[in-house]
Amino acid sequence: MSGFSVVPLGVGDAFSALYYSSCLLLEAEGVRMLIDCPHPIRKMLREAAPDVDINEISGVALTHLHADHSSGLEGFGYYAYFTLGRKAHLVIHPAVSERLWSAHLAAGMEQMMEVPGHPPHHMGFDDYFALTALDKTKPVSVGPFTFECRRTIHPVPTTAMRITAAGRTLGYSADTAYDPALIEWLSSADLILHETNIGIHTPYERLAELPAELRARMRLIHYPDEFDLAASVIQPVRQGVGFTV
Repeated sequence: MSGFSVVPLGVGDAFSALYYSSCLLLEAEGVRMLIDCPHPIRKMLREAAPDVDINEISGVALTHLHADHSSGLEGFGYYAYFTLGRKAHLVIHPAVSERLWSAHLAAGMEQMMEVPGHPPHHMGFDDYFALTALDKTKPVSVGPFTFECRRTIHPVPTTAMRITAAGRTLGYSADTAYDPALIEWLSSADLILHETNIGIHTPYERLAELPAELRARMRLIHYPDEFDLAASVIQPVRQGVGFTV
């Protein structure tokens, strides 16, 4: 696909028995990035985009630290360090990255044993990762992609994104409760990906009430297993089925 293309590597929620957790593969001008990085990210790539592996991923833009969105980062970082000999590039708002190492990755990555029988030595975030900080006050460019971000309504710091490449803009709600102000912010995008789920998430019924013109530019993701895809008045994206923005 040319222009600005997207492949949903996963479309499900944290409890899904049918789908991988929600994750997007973006491509523009030959550059590929991920939005979120659940485990098992290499298997997800192999099944949805067989010609793409971690070595062709320029970076991961992370929305938040819930495990169904970030559990693949340890493997991503280790693969880059040991196999590719480089740092893995992460694109994250400071409110999200603040506890990424100390409360999420350090337990599995902060000690390295290079010689069996000798004590491990200490490793830090900067040994594995290079970080680009998102800024809610201004756009941030990463290769051909320009990111704008906005906080969502979620228990942990979470950022929705407007991502522009090849003259087109994708709006992504990330995880959020129903938020009319967020939907208005996303509405300037050419195409909107919005989550829908139960509990602290956005009810489908509220999205189905939106104006028809807006619904026509909206696609659904992060839906529960029991969601009736065929009955939805808003088109759900399908795992492994790519589209252009």
